[in-house]
Amino acid sequence: MKRYVGRSIIFIGVSFLVGCESIQEGSIYKQNYRPTVSKPLLDPNNMRKVLYSHYDEWQGVRYKYGGLSRQGIDCSGFVHLTFKSKLGMNLPRTTWMQAKIGQEIRQNDLRVGDLVFFKTGKTSNHVGIYLEKNKFLHASQKKGVTISRLDHIYWRSNYWKSVRI
Repeated sequence: MKRYVGRSIIFIGVSFLVGCESIQEGSIYKQNYRPTVSKPLLDPNNMRKVLYSHYDEWQGVRYKYGGLSRQGIDCSGFVHLTFKSKLGMNLPRTTWMQAKIGQEIRQNDLRVGDLVFFKTGKTSNHVGIYLEKNKFLHASQKKGVTISRLDHIYWRSNYWKSVRI
């Protein structure tokens, strides 16, 4: 009986953790979420420079589920930290909550700083930050913090949606 209860608890716990998300958030971001950003960062060229500079600082940092530091970071944590530290915007911590904010846009309309989302499994999601020319910045499970192409067969086949914050 104890074994059955233990397995049930583990199953329930794992069920709540989806994708590269490590914590659940309340409904704080569901309504009336209006991030503020300084005027100079609204310039696409400036934002692109900031994001590439941030990539230079984080390139190769290994992926760690639930991580939020240079010792290891997951995709939603990387997006959360990037927007907070470099763009002055406080986004939710999880992929699930990040996917619920902003305005959904078509993939053809992507601009620097937009979020791109992928369904990578039955219950898992992934997020990255669009840069330019079909490239996006993210924390990959295999490569750590890296830049990938949206037209790569893996990302193209798992693309879910794009959001403008």
